[in-house]
Amino acid sequence: MSDLIGQARTWHRPMMICAGVMAAMAAVSAGGLLLDDRVLLGAPIWLKPFKFAVSIALYCVTWAWLLTLLRSRQRLANRVSTAIVVILFVEYAIIVTQVVRGRASHFNASTPLDSTLFSVMGGSIAALWTGTLVLTVLLLRTPIPDPASRWAIRLGALISLVGAGLGALMIGPTSEQLGSMRNGTPTGFIGAHSVGVADGGPSMPITGWSTTGGDLRIPHFVGMHALQVLPLLALLLGLLATRLPALRDGGVRMRLMFVAGAGYAGLTGLVTWQALRGQPLLSPDAWTLAALAALAVTVTLATVLTLAKREQGSFTPVSREQSSLAHPERTPR
Repeated sequence: MSDLIGQARTWHRPMMICAGVMAAMAAVSAGGLLLDDRVLLGAPIWLKPFKFAVSIALYCVTWAWLLTLLRSRQRLANRVSTAIVVILFVEYAIIVTQVVRGRASHFNASTPLDSTLFSVMGGSIAALWTGTLVLTVLLLRTPIPDPASRWAIRLGALISLVGAGLGALMIGPTSEQLGSMRNGTPTGFIGAHSVGVADGGPSMPITGWSTTGGDLRIPHFVGMHALQVLPLLALLLGLLATRLPALRDGGVRMRLMFVAGAGYAGLTGLVTWQALRGQPLLSPDAWTLAALAALAVTVTLATVLTLAKREQGSFTPVSREQSSLAHPERTPR
């Protein structure tokens, strides 16, 4: 653990500073949840700053580590990463400012100031995605010796980029908002998290995801965190390889990461489809359950076949060696 902490001190400094600030802001926001009883759109007003602080901290720590893997274009990567940190601070500052004002930070066009702040946030999100795209391309070109880790990182970065892009599904006006604009009675909001219901209705604890309609934050969340889930899975497979002979083959672990990556991408697509149909995460219909079952069976079969193929491949050489020892006269000279 001390070695890991020592290495972390050498990671991209602006990213690590941002992660530290966000960790502190998560604590401040947690205090706000306890002490400030204001509610905005059906949720505690400090819940959004808390969730964003945790998410930004994870993002920064993950990319600060990934940057250490780069073997070329490091100066470009450092500059892009520093720009991303500035963008993240601007976005978070707007979120906190709106909380202090008691105003919604997202989709809010009620006043010129609210509209301007949300426009700045929109531009910062687009710039953040573009910067992450540049880092992802550099990462894809980086040689990583361990095949399982290499593909875990590559697939995780790609799926995470897609997940971040899914946030664009929330920006367009809903049918109700378009109708109110045509009638000359605008609601003051453009875009929404929920599908099929208005934002601010009954929701899940902590996440705030809708329990009565679809919620586009779910695929956004699931997709983005592939960047943490898949590398952690590769690390787990490496640790298990010390105890399970079937995982000691680097090629087997690599193929398992392909299975995991495909399964994770399928899960991201599934929750996106579910949300777009206005369906709550915890109230899936028969079609969603069937798709989930098909995905689970496919991933399970692919995993079993990968391990079985390895066992078959390792059985043959052992059998011949045992046969030669049992019948030395058959051993080739």
